[in-house]
Amino acid sequence: MTVTPADVTTAVALLRATLRDVPDDAWDVPAGTLTWTCWETVEHTADDLFAYALQIGPSDPPTDTHVPARWRHERDGGPGGTIFVERAAGTLGLMRVTEACGAMLAGVVAAAPAERLSHHVYGASDPEGFAAMGVVETLVHTNDVATALRLDFTPPADLCARAIARLFPGLPDHPDPWERLLWATGRAALPDHPRRESWRWDGRPLALRG
Repeated sequence: MTVTPADVTTAVALLRATLRDVPDDAWDVPAGTLTWTCWETVEHTADDLFAYALQIGPSDPPTDTHVPARWRHERDGGPGGTIFVERAAGTLGLMRVTEACGAMLAGVVAAAPAERLSHHVYGASDPEGFAAMGVVETLVHTNDVATALRLDFTPPADLCARAIARLFPGLPDHPDPWERLLWATGRAALPDHPRRESWRWDGRPLALRG
């Protein structure tokens, strides 16, 4: 059930395959239940992928704070980040930036020693953990945007199952890993389990959990 660099690139490829034909002028509607637009949500996904690569990339990453890249908000209420995409580049530009950031994360995870730890607000994590975070962010935000734009999106069950196993211990049993992941991230209900109002993953390596 290990999450791999290939899982990151697979998740990003799924995002691109799902959203590549979105018209350039269709991105400004809210993404699902988020207050961000669909454009901002994909931009945020790219930024997450980049930030995770940045965090686990140094040979001596901090375990108590972020690697100090500057970030900002483009507008009040919008996502903060370091990566922003030129709007004039349209859908193709947005897809290329996101794919590039995913490739950065996959490459850094592949190159980093498996035991390296770096800070995350949900627990200091290792390369596999940051890969799993990248997978989860990519899948759930692709779903946010696909839902808003009425596009079909159902990622592979095994990909979802590996991300769940790494980041979400103790979830309720349910036969569909994608539905479990949507429940884990507050985006759907499960039988006898209402939609979560708040959620977080546990990024710590399994060996460090109590």
